[in-house]
Amino acid sequence: MMIATVIQIIIAVLLIGSILLQMQGSGLSKTFGGGGEFYRSKQSMEKFLVWITVFLAILFGLSSLIFAPR
Repeated sequence: MMIATVIQIIIAVLLIGSILLQMQGSGLSKTFGGGGEFYRSKQSMEKFLVWITVFLAILFGLSSLIFAPR
């Protein structure tokens, strides 16, 4: 069970990091209509971060179900 805990901690840290990288540079002014960049297309790095975040979230959920005590 020790290995399962370490795996989940690593996935959680990577997930938190990918979420924080996405949030970098976005302020509240953009949320409430400031800055007209809302409708711009995503760049390749942003798309990559989104896919990594989705993958890590699914991986974390599945590992939680697999390693859950019975």
